[in-house]
Amino acid sequence: MSESRERILAAVRNSLGRGRLDPDREAELRARIAAHHRNLLPARATAIDERERVELFIAMAEEVQTTVTRVSSPAAVPEAVARYLAAENLPAELVMAPDPSLDEFPWKNWPLLHIRRGPAEAEDRVGLTPCHAAIAETGTLMLVSGAQTPTTLNFLPETHIVVVRRDQVVATYEDGWDRMRTGSRTEGLPRAVNFITGPSRTADIEQHIELGAHGPRRLHIVLVEDGEAARSEGNE
Repeated sequence: MSESRERILAAVRNSLGRGRLDPDREAELRARIAAHHRNLLPARATAIDERERVELFIAMAEEVQTTVTRVSSPAAVPEAVARYLAAENLPAELVMAPDPSLDEFPWKNWPLLHIRRGPAEAEDRVGLTPCHAAIAETGTLMLVSGAQTPTTLNFLPETHIVVVRRDQVVATYEDGWDRMRTGSRTEGLPRAVNFITGPSRTADIEQHIELGAHGPRRLHIVLVEDGEAARSEGNE
């Protein structure tokens, strides 16, 4: 543990009027954290097959004013993004996460689409990110923070575009956490995990829904249908 972190935790313990835990109690708590006990899982998302799970995710996302474009392969992603921006009368420019998972899309085939890589700034109108998982249960996106996925992209631009692969759609929140713990992340757990369900909204004033209250007013998903299940469905 770093010295600065130890000082912070010591200050918290002092404010609570207690010292360190005894070794037995600390070992018990560490074992409980390591076990990752799963909570109750809703049958709505777990009792269906992969195709139905994707359809449920889309339906739940659209119920909360998220728009979804489905494309057949990674090659179609840049065109889908460009067409969405044109349809919303937005400029053909965006700031995109420097995540390597976005490099395989042929952005150079659309030279009129101006892209900057890095964190979002106040003047950016459109941000584009990958996702870690998409939760079918509620139509929620699970996004992680990091040097390659700056959290500012999720909240500063008024339009947020998220690229989701079909195999990233999972049934429940528990499945999203399992994917994070057992996946290919080499740097361990991220500093922050953001669960995003639809555009930012509020109904504080006279119970009238206003979009874009604390973040993006538009949330758009480009769903890439490039998994084995998608190919087998196409051959039916």
